[in-house]
Amino acid sequence: MPTRSAPPPAMPQARVLRVPNIRRARRDDWQQLLRFCVVGATGYLVNLAVFSALVYGADAHHAVAALGAFAVAWTSNFVVNKFWTFRRHGLSALQQGARYLAVSLVALGLNLVLLEVLVRAGTPEVLGQAIAIAAVMPVNFLLNRRWSFR
Repeated sequence: MPTRSAPPPAMPQARVLRVPNIRRARRDDWQQLLRFCVVGATGYLVNLAVFSALVYGADAHHAVAALGAFAVAWTSNFVVNKFWTFRRHGLSALQQGARYLAVSLVALGLNLVLLEVLVRAGTPEVLGQAIAIAAVMPVNFLLNRRWSFR
């Protein structure tokens, strides 16, 4: 008679991608989200300032300006998120930085697609960038929380 074995444990990737259950969130979870939003707001302002300077001051194409703005904001956001938002140091700074960069590149890709759609639809470039950044933030937070700074 065949015996049934226990199902295999859930793969870490499944945990990273699962939709959170808001009802099970603890106070610490909400505080962490708030800290992430504060860091994100600062990065958001830095991103928009650099983006605007590149578009209007250097006459750069909006996609090139978005890349430049990303590079500047990414650096400061990583350091502050590592030491203030997530406060987890189970991985080395290099590992966390690599993971944070991977998540940030996914977010950047989503941002660029959304920005292009908005600009082609007639949205002014800076407003389009502002909307794209805000729309991508939830994905960015969850992936960083669950993978970059676990």
